[in-house]
This record gives sequence, C-alpha cells and structure tokens, in this order.
Amino acid sequence: MKLLHKDIEKDNAGQVTLMPEEAEDMWHTYNLLQVGDSLRASTIRKVQTESPTGSVGSSRVRTTLTLSVETIDFDSQACQLRVKGTNLEENQYVKMGAYHTIELELNRKFTLAKKSWDSIVLDRIEQACDATQKADVAAVVMQEGLANVVLVTPAMTLLRAKVEVTIPRKRRGSCTQHEKALERFYEAVMQAILRHINFDVVKCILVASPGFVKDQFITYLYREAVRQDNKILLENRPKFMLVHSSSGHKYSLKEILSDPTVTSRLSDTKAAGEVKILDDFYKMLQHEPDRAFYGLAHVEKAAEALAIDTLLISDKLFRHQEIPMRSRYVRLVDSVRDNGGNARIFSSLHVSGEQLTQLSGVAAILRFPIADLSETEDDSSSDED
Repeated sequence: MKLLHKDIEKDNAGQVTLMPEEAEDMWHTYNLLQVGDSLRASTIRKVQTESPTGSVGSSRVRTTLTLSVETIDFDSQACQLRVKGTNLEENQYVKMGAYHTIELELNRKFTLAKKSWDSIVLDRIEQACDATQKADVAAVVMQEGLANVVLVTPAMTLLRAKVEVTIPRKRRGSCTQHEKALERFYEAVMQAILRHINFDVVKCILVASPGFVKDQFITYLYREAVRQDNKILLENRPKFMLVHSSSGHKYSLKEILSDPTVTSRLSDTKAAGEVKILDDFYKMLQHEPDRAFYGLAHVEKAAEALAIDTLLISDKLFRHQEIPMRSRYVRLVDSVRDNGGNARIFSSLHVSGEQLTQLSGVAAILRFPIADLSETEDDSSSDED
C-alpha cells in the first residue's frame, strides 16, 4: 500500500489518499472503511444514451465518484472489495443521491475521508504501508492424497491451492497403482508451489504432514528439480523446512506455527508472534487464572486497575457498526498503551485470530493477579440482598 496524501486536522477529521498495490491491501482497506465514511475513487458506470433519432443505447464509462459508504463487502478468497453507497457529488453521468457500487482496483488510488480518525485506523495505515510486512511465510500442509498450499501474511492466512488426488491402497504383490498415484499427487503439489509461491518474497516454506509424507515429497521435489534443472527450486532449497502436523487440513496450521523449532525460525513474523502470545494466555489461564481475563467487561475492569501487561484483541471488533461500541474498544487499546501495556491486534483471518474470536475477541494477560471479578460481583449482589 502506498500513502500518497494525508491531511488530518487537530479534531481528527480529515482524509487520506492511498493506492493498493497487492491483494492483501484490500483486506487493510476493508478494515479502514466504516459506514458513514466518504470514499472517492475511479469506477465504471453503465450510462444510457439517446441518439438524435431517438434510439436508446447503453455504454460503460469510467468516471470518478464520491460515495457516502453504506455497505462494505469483502471476499477473503479473491481479495476483492466492493463498496456501495450514495453519490455525494453530481456529475454528467450520475445524479446526486444515486446508488452506486465501487469495486476498488489494484494500482488505482482512492481517497477516504472520515469525521474522526482514531489511533487504531492510523496504526492500520502505518502497518499497510510498511514494506517490511509482506507475505514472508508459505506452508504446504499435506497428507496422502490431500495438500493445502497456504500463504501466511502479517494480516491474513490465504489458501492459494488445494490439491486432492485419490490414492489407491497397496495390494499384495503389486504397488504400481499406489506409486503411480503418489507420483501424480507429488507432481500436482510441486506445480502448485511453483505457481503460487513467490520465492523472492517468501523467507520460509513449511512442509508439514503426519508420518513420512513430507519426507517422501521433499525427496521427490529435489529429485525432479535436479532432473528438470529447475533453478528456482534448487536455489531456494534452504528455505524448505519439514514439520510434523496431525493432518493435511488447513486448521493444522496453528499447531505448526506453535512448534518451537518453527517459532525460532519465524521469530520476526507477526503470525508466529500472535500464536505465541495466545499460547502464553492459555498457559496463564491454566496455571494462574487470576492473571488471565477475557470478555470485554472483565478486561475493562483490569484496565481500570492498570493491571494489563498484554492485551489481545481481534480486528473484527473494530468493524462494529455501532460507533459507541467501536469507540469503547479503541479507548481500551489506548488506555493499555498509555499505561505501558502491550496491545496486540489479531487478524480474524489468521488461525490465532479465529481462536481469539471464540473467546469473545478480547483477552488480557495481567501484571499481577486480581481476584475473579465474577466472584466479587456475586459478593456485592449478595450483600445488597
């Protein structure tokens, strides 16, 4: 993402002009947009024209519109973002107040204006424009006959390819059908890796499976790379890392990223950092429950007591359509940071973010224990009785 222009007043109102450069930038833009914002971008409009003879025809024209945002639709697999709203500035093609849907495009700038830019949104822009935070990990999670090729970026986990091949069982006295099917499967996985993984950007490729599937695949991959003289695979051989997983399904990614050998190799990546913090929270919940809180009311009480060391919060909560509720989450993050705590915003498109969402989307590791708030609430209510 490129920041082309930023004009924010002291009262936090203002506008920014951004240019999305890759698919992941659409996810960042989705998190920046809120209902009521104003979005100015280039778009295509179908226009009806009447010729001097009275015949009516229609043509598609490119025009620039400013919309008051009403609905935001994001497709996480295709990384496409559509914004629907009413036109704020009349032009020769579109009347004032007419509805239109803009599909934001890569390498086409847009201007976003808000009445109030809060710290979370400004952090998101900073993160999106940081060139160091790009897709640096890829994973091939596989089992016999099934493989998922996944890109793990700082903001999301993208399933790039799913390879499924039926592998017949070994028969007594003959394994040829089984071995031929395995060869076909490994070839398909190798092609998926070459097609979907950009080796110039990716620092590490995790190959994970139960049993020896990963070892057999890597042996096949290197053998084919030598046979075909594939320079891309031969030059990037050190980037491949073998890891154990319980299955070849995408959900095994969390257990792979929790593996200590993987964590040390990926210590500088955001996804591995999120998994580690979530693991620390679960350990704390198990061993010292008075230092691990979740749920908005409990976490807010802990923040009032200046007890929060690390706040875990899902970016899904900042997309809340009710402004007062969203402001409440922003205030919570700001107060934790102001008091020397660490606030980690988890992506809801990562496996760790999905898990945090199941815990209400907000949790905290405390500096010191606080007696269970639900007990103190029960005590106070019994006293009133």
